Amino acid sequence: MLKMIILMGFIGINLVSCAQGPVKIKNRNMTDEQIHSMSAVDTATFAEGCFWCTEAVFQQLHGVVKVQSGYAGGHVPNPTYEEVCTGTTGHAEACNIIYDPSKISYDELLAVFWYTHDPTQLNRQGNDEGTQYRSAIFFHNNTQMEKAESYKKKLDASGSWNKPIVTSIEPFTNFYPAEKYHQDYYEQHGGQPYCQFVIRPKLEKFRKAFKNFLKESDKSGL
Repeated sequence: MLKMIILMGFIGINLVSCAQGPVKIKNRNMTDEQIHSMSAVDTATFAEGCFWCTEAVFQQLHGVVKVQSGYAGGHVPNPTYEEVCTGTTGHAEACNIIYDPSKISYDELLAVFWYTHDPTQLNRQGNDEGTQYRSAIFFHNNTQMEKAESYKKKLDASGSWNKPIVTSIEPFTNFYPAEKYHQDYYEQHGGQPYCQFVIRPKLEKFRKAFKNFLKESDKSGL
């Protein structure tokens, strides 16, 4: 709880605690045509371990219009999942998060990013191990870079974690969408063991903390 209060305090978010009900993900991705018709959208690119988990979390946020799983930061063009899994392509499993900045800010997305994984684990998250599972923020402009570096510095100084944060803050250079079967993974395969025992607990914790930031359609059961 203390860690959550510190995270939210940096950007002025009010902490909400409540009982947690069943989690059900709905596909809230807008089509490309709908996105292009919007007056303004922005993109955040985050890596925090397995992209199935990252996608499931950020899809539920109010103001996020599309989340796409893929591979970022590597040196091999158009890599396959199997190639990325070798750890030799330099890519991280990541998500491109397209959002409406009039409804949710980059600072608020950063708060979710830090909260929903362990940024002190180097090149792994839980049992997922390798450079492809590294914690990373791929910034698209100087403002994003400055916000990410400032937030990381404040978190380290706060002592929120017992170990130093190892999240890399890297310029966005490329993003290759993952294969179709990786997209909307939790929605499509929620009954699988990985989804039940890894993704679902993370979602329950996230939904409890960020109730006020969920899409209305995803608030059922809270």
